[in-house]
Amino acid sequence: MRRLPSVLIVEDESAIAELISVNLRHSGFRPIWASDGTSAQSEIDAALPDVILLDWMLPGESGLVLAKRWRSHPRSKLVPIIMLTARGDEIDRVAGLDAGADDYIAKPFSTKELVARIRAVLRRRAPEHDMAVVTIGQLSIDASTFRVSYQEQPIKLGPTEYKLLHYLMTHDERVHSRSQLLDQVWGDHVFIEERTVDVHVKRLRESLGEGAAAMLETVRGAGYRLTAKVQATQRSTLPA
Repeated sequence: MRRLPSVLIVEDESAIAELISVNLRHSGFRPIWASDGTSAQSEIDAALPDVILLDWMLPGESGLVLAKRWRSHPRSKLVPIIMLTARGDEIDRVAGLDAGADDYIAKPFSTKELVARIRAVLRRRAPEHDMAVVTIGQLSIDASTFRVSYQEQPIKLGPTEYKLLHYLMTHDERVHSRSQLLDQVWGDHVFIEERTVDVHVKRLRESLGEGAAAMLETVRGAGYRLTAKVQATQRSTLPA
């Protein structure tokens, strides 16, 4: 079963925490609620979350104090932190970011925007955690050097085609709709037509060459899939 990214919500207002939790569940995340710094620390000690949503105003220690502590601790220093607060002045935003927050969103906020911000910080942090070479069949991608090769021969890709291939290779054998690829590769805060995916898939296939391009399948009516299980009859040029 696919592991859902965990989001630790540090918020003392239960109604706000519940609203955030419901929307995160619907968006494919696993929310964890802590009402203050002490319970949040217990959750972090038990298991590091993928993201921390941290309210500024909390009973006991403030979110600002907690952000500084977690950012300075070796175990939690790489966990993305998004500050949630009613304090929207520039001086407060600067203070939050200086404390170590990766992003800052003022109340009241759109839950759709919040989900987009969470996905954005996860994408920005991902290269720090995933530098391994991914190999599927004879196709390899190295996230630490941004190099791609097929049958040990280098392949040159543009930035978008590289991100598209990296996502497909790290989620191989699954069918991804155009809207899912737009969300994961371009970001759900970017509003572009789904046809854009087809254009970049076509460019990616052209760059990969006939052998590797056959691994990128079009699943009609559904989307695209990267697979090592290529049939001999599929080795001709595939349509986008």
